[in-house]
Amino acid sequence: MVLQKSLPMTAGDSECSYANNSILQRTVIVKAKPVLEDTIKNMFKNAIFPKCFTVADLGCSSGPNTLLSISNVIDMVHNLCKENKSEPPEFQVYLNDLPDNDFNSVFKSIPSFIEKMKKENYGNCFIAGVAGSFYERLFPLNSLNFVHSSYSLHWLSQVPKGLECNKGSILISKSSPPQVLEAYFKQYEKDFSSFLHNRSHELMSGGHIVLVFVGRSNPDPRSYDCCCLMDLLTKSLLHLAAEGKIKEDEIDSFNMPSYTPYEEEIKKIIQIEGSFTLQRLEAFESDMAAIEKPNGKHFEDSAKLVVKTIRAVTEVMLASHFGNSIIDHLFDIYIKNVIEYLSMGNTIKFFNISLCLQKK
Repeated sequence: MVLQKSLPMTAGDSECSYANNSILQRTVIVKAKPVLEDTIKNMFKNAIFPKCFTVADLGCSSGPNTLLSISNVIDMVHNLCKENKSEPPEFQVYLNDLPDNDFNSVFKSIPSFIEKMKKENYGNCFIAGVAGSFYERLFPLNSLNFVHSSYSLHWLSQVPKGLECNKGSILISKSSPPQVLEAYFKQYEKDFSSFLHNRSHELMSGGHIVLVFVGRSNPDPRSYDCCCLMDLLTKSLLHLAAEGKIKEDEIDSFNMPSYTPYEEEIKKIIQIEGSFTLQRLEAFESDMAAIEKPNGKHFEDSAKLVVKTIRAVTEVMLASHFGNSIIDHLFDIYIKNVIEYLSMGNTIKFFNISLCLQKK
């Protein structure tokens, strides 16, 4: 699976688009804001501000969240300049995602953002799009002050090799054999190491990175907070197979390119790669059912919120493998499975990890 062609979020502004179904991602950005704020304060603890502050947001996607983190960074730097009675820097912002990302939507939102910056006397802000994988080099040597990425690094650069034995599963599940767990971890280890290595070339000396991504609270990759939603999606695909809409071997040959790391795995990879010092690492949960207080039928409304969120980030991959014709029916079944799951007293929570790194 070539992710540059198969991993974009659902584009546009339709009911099922990522732009209209990314409230979970927005909630996570808000919850992780203290780490971002402390990082920016630490960068300017000596009250020395550059003439131009260069920022890259990796995995920016599209929709209302795209410029949220960048806006937060600019606000924080501007406030620090006011406190220190310093001239605020100009800002050079790079928005990165895979080439098939909905950059048209992103670019249309930029003029109003720039105008807002001018009205608030934030100085000049220049924004450019950069298409490409953040597991490769994206920027010139020593050109960035700061890198940010939210809810992107749990996606792998490719589906791991050697998953032929992962029958009846589309990701790591409770039934996955040890070799599947090993294959997923090895791919994550390779990808995260590449991410750090490439950023170490692009960041200036002392530059910082803030990352937020889905992780897991348990050392076992088959634990609840990794498998729950994908197990229910697998169950929905198997339902389609029982109806004769797809074949079971199509399910066996499909695997999600995603891995949710444990804290110790992250720390070990950072230490071995060696380019960065881990300044801070925090974990927090996001309860999907609590993000918006549902009205009316509690389980049904919560299930719809969950399923729309998952559909927005998986539909392109699923359609490329199983075909567009089954998508609507698949997610109708998925809603029923999630309602049943919630009605049994279960919850759906995401375990999130936020961390700050400084280039050595």
